Amino acid sequence: MAVVTIPLIDVSDISVSGELGTVPHSPLEVVDALATAAEEIGFFAVTGHGVDLDLITRMRSMVVELFSVDDAAKERQAIDRDNYRGFIPLGFFTPNRDDANAPAPDRYEGFKLHWEVDAGDPVCAESAIYGPNRWAEHPVDMAKVVLEYWSACDSLAAVLLAAFETALGLPAGDLARRFDHPVTNMTLLHYPPSTPDEDVHGIHPHKDTNVLTVLYPDPVGGLFVRTRQGEWIEAVCPPDALLINIGDMMEVWSGGRFVSTPHKVVNTTGKERYAFPWFLVPSHDEVIEPLAPLAPGFSRSDGVEVGPWSLEVWRTNWPDAAPIDEHSHLGTLDQVDER
Repeated sequence: MAVVTIPLIDVSDISVSGELGTVPHSPLEVVDALATAAEEIGFFAVTGHGVDLDLITRMRSMVVELFSVDDAAKERQAIDRDNYRGFIPLGFFTPNRDDANAPAPDRYEGFKLHWEVDAGDPVCAESAIYGPNRWAEHPVDMAKVVLEYWSACDSLAAVLLAAFETALGLPAGDLARRFDHPVTNMTLLHYPPSTPDEDVHGIHPHKDTNVLTVLYPDPVGGLFVRTRQGEWIEAVCPPDALLINIGDMMEVWSGGRFVSTPHKVVNTTGKERYAFPWFLVPSHDEVIEPLAPLAPGFSRSDGVEVGPWSLEVWRTNWPDAAPIDEHSHLGTLDQVDER
């Protein structure tokens, strides 16, 4: 059996002219490589991504400093049921199962951020998901560093969306136009050290619900991806690369051609692990439905509206919150197991 690895793709030859969504200059061999990776594993690493490596270093240093504050500061700036922004307590989340065999809570703490929008922006009246971020008291340069990195991720996402428009045979800008008021968000993460005999997940096996995720692979390692053959492999890539994975929304848009892949974090190195995944999500009023012909075995054809569905995801992250509709999900082909 061939060894499955995370594909490494140089995207420096793909460009988007002018504003987001205009005609891409996309060498077909690079587009084909991205499409193949999206079809076969749903994860790939990119070089030539245009995100300054010094900025990535500053992001990681800021995240380390963020989680070094005391518990009182974290509690004072924590998420609440009405505002899903701020610190997420260690061990707060579980796989949201209430049976006796439910796994232990995820071993991480986090800080949640959303697309920054002024409280007076008219879009805030359209959906409760919008609003200004709850920036931490320390580090003092948090907002500056995050927003600079966020902008760089926006630019990289424009390149990838342009490539996937080409791969799916969609008009130039057809995907990009769906992000006028994005529900894009980011989670800053700290995984305390653990050992192999603790048998605990940093994050349990899951699939991302968004369009694309941009992730700097922490040098500590510990991110594992489930292949289409059911094998768990560690996502390893060069230090100058960024990891990209397909989310449920892109799987639906592609008619099931691109796959949203289960992944998990198992940090048994005995070292502190940090991450800052950036999740690309369309505007609140966008309805997620197939934009391309349906792949064999793909069954999701009814649309899901981004805003209400996202609010339900945040609500049901609370351990005591049961979903209103057990069938309101975007998962389609690959079901997540917990091995």
